[in-house]
Amino acid sequence: MTNLLTSILIGALAGWLADKVFARFSFSLWIQILLGIVGGFVGGWVLGNDLELVLGLPSIVSRVITSFIGALIVLGLAALIKGKKQP
Repeated sequence: MTNLLTSILIGALAGWLADKVFARFSFSLWIQILLGIVGGFVGGWVLGNDLELVLGLPSIVSRVITSFIGALIVLGLAALIKGKKQP
């Protein structure tokens, strides 16, 4: 249960940070959090635990970075979709 809550909080933080990178396509806070959580899973799937092992970072730091990278991927795709719908 604690692991799930930690993952959700890290994903929410990563989504917020990634949304700041995509300021042009600013999403609502709830969408940022949702896409950040999904991004956390995407980042974990893409990078796995490799980041922690390669850089030798503490687990929580590597999880935030991994989630941030995944959130960038997800928010980038969402921004492309959102951008195509605009006239």
